[in-house]
Amino acid sequence: MSVQKILIVRVSSLGDVVHNMPVVADVLRRHPDAQIDWLVEENFQSLVELVHGVRRAIPFSLRRWRKRILSPANWREIGAFRRTLAAEKYDLVIDCQGLIKTAWVGRWAHGPLVGLGNRTDGAGYEWPVRFFYDRSVHIEPRTHVVERSRQLVAAALNEPAPLPADAIDFGLDTGRAAQALAGVGLNLPVPYVVFVHATSRADKQWPDAHWIELGQALVRRGVSLVMPWGSDAERATSERLAREFGAAAIVPPKLGLAAVVGLIDGAAATVGVDTGLVHIAAALKRPTIELYNFATAWRTGGYWSSNVVNLGTAGQPPTLAQVKAALAGFGLL
Repeated sequence: MSVQKILIVRVSSLGDVVHNMPVVADVLRRHPDAQIDWLVEENFQSLVELVHGVRRAIPFSLRRWRKRILSPANWREIGAFRRTLAAEKYDLVIDCQGLIKTAWVGRWAHGPLVGLGNRTDGAGYEWPVRFFYDRSVHIEPRTHVVERSRQLVAAALNEPAPLPADAIDFGLDTGRAAQALAGVGLNLPVPYVVFVHATSRADKQWPDAHWIELGQALVRRGVSLVMPWGSDAERATSERLAREFGAAAIVPPKLGLAAVVGLIDGAAATVGVDTGLVHIAAALKRPTIELYNFATAWRTGGYWSSNVVNLGTAGQPPTLAQVKAALAGFGLL
């Protein structure tokens, strides 16, 4: 199928946006002249702008619009957004999320809309979306989230299944990310390890005692620790843990996502729970240890690089000894 302009619709969440990135490189392998736009929640726009091959990251502000639903200015902004989106003529609009909100906004764009025809295991999906689509694509239920999007986009283009796992390319521009980090002015001693302790779900967390013992072991080896955060509660946790490590710990100011990519790319390793920042580390194919308390690593864990280690499952949370052994494999302990 010959295409010139494609709109990708994947608006949230952070981890899912990251896992959707390889579709851009997949398209460009077969259509090097394609122009690819991406509709994404405004909070993640700066991250999508780092992906090689994305011509334009179009910010979608639904969360903010919902908070100001009665504001006339709000409705003027929505109207302007709809006109802007409809002004571009796309050869294909692909809804990679499968929710009513994403199918609905996908219909605002000018072009045939293709989306998911079924729910895959553990993924969000709202069956009425099939009535919005010009064409639906069925995906086998037990499919990794990365492969779900890759298979959907390939089918939308009437092309063969995606390339093998070793061809997965998230396309993140680490040079621009390093520039964004440099603009923050952080003094980062090398080597450093990033601890990602924060998650929106308490049942995904790893015990503080494990973080403390692991951090102290790294500090004894001359490694510094960096603990980014995104909310006041997460900052408080980072600061509490940092007090256990003394001068070797760094709690940075709140970082934009481009700077976070630069931070993670420069780290000797990233250790963290199942959340967006850890998926960024895996996407960069940097030494990454993903900590799972549920049997979901098959669905969201990194499998495209030997640098990515997935630990833990339902009823068997990752142990401190397992994490230490993985860091020893990276030469850090």
